[in-house]
Amino acid sequence: MDDAGRYHLHLTLASGRGMHGWWNDEVTARRQFRGWVGERGRAGTRITLTDTADGTVIHRWPDEA
Repeated sequence: MDDAGRYHLHLTLASGRGMHGWWNDEVTARRQFRGWVGERGRAGTRITLTDTADGTVIHRWPDEA
């Protein structure tokens, strides 16, 4: 688990620049994920929410399923 917080949110822009956020509360992390998608979700942007306790990707945008 990451000392900064269990839930890691990572945004990568097409330019290669990025942004990170960590939260201990899953509900808060999920809310932030939705906010980042709404505010920053554009073509070429990737946003991933990961549970650092076990490495599980909880959400990914755009959805690649």
